[in-house]
Amino acid sequence: MRNSFYGWYMKCQSDSQMLAFIPAVHQTGRHRTASIQIITDNGSWTIPYSADDFSRHGKNITIEKNSFGKNGISLAIHTPNLKAYGKLHFSALSPLKYDIMGPFALVPFMECRHSVISMKHNICGTVDINGQEYSFENGTGYWEGDRGRSFPSEYAWTQCCFPGGSLMLSVADIPFAGFNFTGIIGNISWKEHEYRLATYHGARLTKLHDGVIKVVQGSLELEVSLLESAGHPLKAPSNGDMIRIIHENLSCRASYCLKENGRVIFSFDTDQASFEYEYI
Repeated sequence: MRNSFYGWYMKCQSDSQMLAFIPAVHQTGRHRTASIQIITDNGSWTIPYSADDFSRHGKNITIEKNSFGKNGISLAIHTPNLKAYGKLHFSALSPLKYDIMGPFALVPFMECRHSVISMKHNICGTVDINGQEYSFENGTGYWEGDRGRSFPSEYAWTQCCFPGGSLMLSVADIPFAGFNFTGIIGNISWKEHEYRLATYHGARLTKLHDGVIKVVQGSLELEVSLLESAGHPLKAPSNGDMIRIIHENLSCRASYCLKENGRVIFSFDTDQASFEYEYI
């Protein structure tokens, strides 16, 4: 693909701290580059690399002296603006029962394809970001990825690991075969159950306003609410080039409520939600 990108989003959280890492490779025409983005509660950094520094083998990415993969993360970054080093080790991953894209995984020429590599896994280890130590003994991780040409022009995304479970939900404007539709993909791992909300299962959006998202699918109903609006700037792909600026709340206040046949399965507020709300 002439204009394209491929990247992972790897989130790590403890009771009091949170980090996210985005290793990626991107191509516009003949120009191919790589990058690592790091997000904390207090800021975000983008470190550019040559494409020659990037390699991927299955579930393992290496960018210069930094590695990201199924066994964990190893950092060795030293720039004028960022010094990041340390190691995090992952336990066994928790993949989905089947591809989050469902039948759309087989459709060619889609603008962006999403993947969920692990809904929840344990993390141990320590990293240092500009002199701030982040310790993840008995921490929790989440791992997803994207590939294609561009992020959707408008979208909302949220992810949260919480006691007993983990969830992700994405609602986006999807261009397809000359028209646009609202696409929904979401997964909730709750105790021993996996709930899938998706357009290909008949999910529909019934509310999208001021940070509130409500999705209904048969007897299931999920409502999420972003309770604060500030976020850190991140670079996102537009036709393969990392020139778009989006904003992510890595750790913010939000509420989640899942119902089935009108019965509340869970309902809670948290200050450890991750949210991107790119709707005007």
